[in-house]
Amino acid sequence: MSKETNLWEQIKSNIKERKEAMWLAFKSKLPVKVQLFLDDFEPKYAEYKKSSLGDIIETILFVLVMVILIRFFVCEIRWIPSGSMNPTLIEGDRILVERYSRFFTSPKRGDVMVFYPPSTQLSKSPLPLLSRLTGILCKDVAYIKRVIGVPGDKVEVKFENDGAAYVYINDKKMDEPYIKSAYDYTPCVKNDEANEFMLMNTSVAKCGPFVLPEDSYFMMGDNRGNSYDSRYWGTLKRDRFVGRAVFVARFFKLKR
Repeated sequence: MSKETNLWEQIKSNIKERKEAMWLAFKSKLPVKVQLFLDDFEPKYAEYKKSSLGDIIETILFVLVMVILIRFFVCEIRWIPSGSMNPTLIEGDRILVERYSRFFTSPKRGDVMVFYPPSTQLSKSPLPLLSRLTGILCKDVAYIKRVIGVPGDKVEVKFENDGAAYVYINDKKMDEPYIKSAYDYTPCVKNDEANEFMLMNTSVAKCGPFVLPEDSYFMMGDNRGNSYDSRYWGTLKRDRFVGRAVFVARFFKLKR
């Protein structure tokens, strides 16, 4: 062996001895019953570490941890199940949802966001939480819509005499080149013309005006005639956002 190899082996041996000494010192301060349990457990754990089962379990745990870290902090892939975002997104599109920006900035008007609507009850129990973090067998319903109103905005939908409808933000008409059609809007009721039952009913579309409180956003699909969005169920809290759609993969079926 070379001098460098001998030196490295000596360093590793010293580190191992120090770790064992620290562990023995720590264990000696534990209750006697705990020490006896550890004395019995350590040989079994050492045997397990040498087995192929140990490698398999550690590999699975490593993969799960990496999936959770990537999905929670970086990005994830989702698919579009409905036509509520036509023509921007169509059924079957795969989208890349980036998640890191939500830790530093708030959603901006015009962003296309994936989120959990108010109707989705997010369980904090271990299994549903793990399922949501990994995406494995996750049953939590998520939507994808565009941010139309941000905290402090006044949002209102107004119909014109020719049947076209437009969104007004703080009494100014929005320019929305991305929507399917200004003439394809779901009829809605104005707040001052609706009774209490209609305002509370999530199956009735409301025109507003909506004044958005702090930490609240107004979401709408680009297909205004076929989108179940904030016109029905109200504003969305920031903590319900999953991430921002940044990339679309579209797969076309070949026609015979």
